This record gives sequence, structure tokens and C-alpha cells, in this order.
Amino acid sequence: MLDWDRIRELRTEVGDDEFALILELFLDEVEGVIMRLSKGHPAQLATDLHFLKGCAWNLGFRGFGVLCDEGERIALTGKVARLNLDEVMQCYSSSKQMMIGALETEGALRRA
Repeated sequence: MLDWDRIRELRTEVGDDEFALILELFLDEVEGVIMRLSKGHPAQLATDLHFLKGCAWNLGFRGFGVLCDEGERIALTGKVARLNLDEVMQCYSSSKQMMIGALETEGALRRA
């Protein structure tokens, strides 16, 4: 579900404090886009899923990125009835909980 090698690589590149800021920004942006996902506009859905896919893979949310990639391809065909947005959202939620839990456990994330 998570690509821990990518997560460690990013944390090494930017440091823990900057990583926490990147994660916060990522979560805010992703959740804003997730809230507007709609099968009613296939072209916008494809664009949104493309954006989410890029964010996911950059931050190590591998499973979420794969679902967004598959969803983007489906949306581009216009066959959005085949797309399970609940699965996409659930995968994001599970990935987020797993990431935050692991980072809190190791003390890399400080809650205000």
C-alpha cells in the first residue's frame, strides 16, 4: 500500500521537518480534490485522478496511485460506471492512517 523506500528517500532528501510540511500540504490538496470527485464529468474526473496519481506516487502512496492511474484510464474512455470511487477514497484513507501512525510511532510527526 505504501512505498516505504520512496518515503525514506523523500525524508532523507528534505529532512523530517520539511517532510512533515510536505505531508500536510499533500493531505490538504489531496482531500480537496477527493471531495470534488464526480462521475458526472468524466474529463474533469480524469484530470483530478491524474493529479492525485502524481501526488500519490511522489509521496509513496503506491496503492492509491495505482487506483488513481486505473481510474484515470477508465475516465478517459468515458466508462465511468466501471469506476469505484469509494475504493479510491478508502485506499487513500487507509494509506493516510498507516503513514501517520507509523510516523507518529517513530516520533517523526508531532501533533500540535
